[in-house]
Amino acid sequence: MAFKTCKRYMRIYRLFLAQYLKILMQSKVNFFIGFSAFFLNQLSGIVFLYLLFRNIPSLNGWSIDELMFIYGFSQIPRGIDHILTDYIWILSGNVVVRGNFDKYLLRPLNPLFHLIAERFQPDGFGELAVGVGVCLIYGARLDLVWKPLDILWVILLVLGGTVIYTAIKLFFASLAFWIKRSQSILFVVYQLSNFAKYPMSIYGKAMSTLITVVIPFAFTAFIPASFLMDRSSLGYAVGGTLIAATVSFTIAYWVWLKGISNYES
Repeated sequence: MAFKTCKRYMRIYRLFLAQYLKILMQSKVNFFIGFSAFFLNQLSGIVFLYLLFRNIPSLNGWSIDELMFIYGFSQIPRGIDHILTDYIWILSGNVVVRGNFDKYLLRPLNPLFHLIAERFQPDGFGELAVGVGVCLIYGARLDLVWKPLDILWVILLVLGGTVIYTAIKLFFASLAFWIKRSQSILFVVYQLSNFAKYPMSIYGKAMSTLITVVIPFAFTAFIPASFLMDRSSLGYAVGGTLIAATVSFTIAYWVWLKGISNYES
């Protein structure tokens, strides 16, 4: 039964995706502009980081190559989340206050699935391309050797990081069911992800606890990247990332369901 349901939703998602791609291909210029904008934006961040630290031997024991690898890895789960679930942002805007959420309750689909599947954001490929490219370049500079088992860890870490991004976005977007608009709150919280691109040791206890335990962005960037550079243990990095992803999404989905029950139409 669960397999049939999953298969049905995958078929529906492919229909949504095919429809959106058809529309997208009719406006290739917009796609190219969007992709280029995000690519250049992320590339400028890489250039800024390189220029900032090129004359500094290390940052609290972390070399510039290691910092660049962490920054690159951070863009991979963020890019995937952007591509697949970025439409959650609209929930934090005017959807609730205008009563536009009704349409997600009228079809025989899971409302969250419907919301996510409605829009595909190819702009995120710009982030993803920069992230993969930087990891490959600086992984080679660091002489990282990728064994078959390492590929499994990379996949789990990327998936876990992606789920954490989605969960945090869903949690704060769902607050709109009570306060009507939560976009500004979501934007501020989302900016905390930038702190996860640097070693936790450079922060005070309060900040490191905030982005590791409370809003676990550290498990989307620094912690998994440090493990891939043999600077962290398997249990802490992979186990911690998967636990953080499971707990954060469970909490976010519970808040989402509570929000729907509170929706006034």
